[in-house]
Amino acid sequence: MTIDEQTISTLTKGCVESLPDGGLQKKLEAAANEGRQLRVKLGVDPTAPDIHLGHTVVLTKLRQFQDAGHRAVLIIGDYTARIGDPSGVSKTRPQISAEVIEANAMTYQEQANKVLDQDPEKLEVRRNSEWLSPMRLEDIFKLLSASTVARILERDDFANRFHENRPISMLETLYPLLQGFDSVAIEADIELGGTDQKFNMLMGRVVQEYYGKPQQVVLTNEILPGTDGVDRMSKSVGNYIGVTEPADEIFGKVMSIPDTAMLTWYKLLTSRTTAEIEAIEQGLGDGSLHPRDQKAALGRELVARFYDEAAAAAAEQHFNELFRDKKLTVDAALVECQLEPDDNETGFVYLPKLLERWFGLTRSEARRRIRQGGVSVADRQVLSEKIGYEGLAGATIKVGKSTKFHGIIKTAG
Repeated sequence: MTIDEQTISTLTKGCVESLPDGGLQKKLEAAANEGRQLRVKLGVDPTAPDIHLGHTVVLTKLRQFQDAGHRAVLIIGDYTARIGDPSGVSKTRPQISAEVIEANAMTYQEQANKVLDQDPEKLEVRRNSEWLSPMRLEDIFKLLSASTVARILERDDFANRFHENRPISMLETLYPLLQGFDSVAIEADIELGGTDQKFNMLMGRVVQEYYGKPQQVVLTNEILPGTDGVDRMSKSVGNYIGVTEPADEIFGKVMSIPDTAMLTWYKLLTSRTTAEIEAIEQGLGDGSLHPRDQKAALGRELVARFYDEAAAAAAEQHFNELFRDKKLTVDAALVECQLEPDDNETGFVYLPKLLERWFGLTRSEARRRIRQGGVSVADRQVLSEKIGYEGLAGATIKVGKSTKFHGIIKTAG
């Protein structure tokens, strides 16, 4: 059986590379001829309790394979999380306790279920402690023999740290091999991951070959830019949208993304076809489509995905009443932000300190938002970290378009 181009296009939409060339089509055709499901692997280390839209890019790709009739194998890396993935990091990660890993694993799996099809015929959830924990020393020796020091040091992050005389622990060098052994243990046909996972996933092919198993196809996925449209979505940067955030927050944050990032979000987060996205791009280019309307459509789709259609409609209505129709009263829409006597520093206030106290932003995130023009007081954009104290009481303060970060300043007392 020959797999049509539309199927290949759908399954590779948003992917940067499919390796080896032509391998995906061969796997799909072989599975169709044999009447079996492909086993499509995604491994995640539960190093944090919550997931954001950036994480859902590869989960969405996994769902697309489920929708095509294949079996998703979600590996919760409760064992590899003890080491910490060295991909893209410049120093050894601190080790996480088993208790924290377990708590994170539970919430991560629960939130991933918001994206994946829960049909037992299409989803298999495994923990890699199943096969890694029982390993004996002789098993580790065999695994280490699958590669060489030279090959491990080829990866960019290790190579950079080596040449700059920064430490690389022996434990870190074992990580790609352990991830590769996951592919052996679950007999992966395909492995999905971000572009930062390319080395680890290709190592899976090396380890599979060493253990006499068929080699997996590797699909690297494009990285989602955050709400600032510049940096990759990250909690540490503050440019993220969590999948468990309130519907109003998700919609409002989507409406705040730059127009330049919108098409990438459509490509990576929605089921729109390449042709549909190209039509949106053309309409935005010739003026027949308005960016605001397309962002609203994107916001509705994402809210409906994590809640339902009714929640999406209500979130859009709330946003319109707040920002377009301005029907909501100040007290209903804005958080009370109390000024304290010591906020007055010789006639000025240090704004990052206030944003930290009122909205829970870190001071570095607050400074970044001020620099980018995302903060306004009394509907006037603020570009300085210090602003005049006089006249602040009663003024509105807004950080971006999410109502979570909008308030009315109250007098010190």
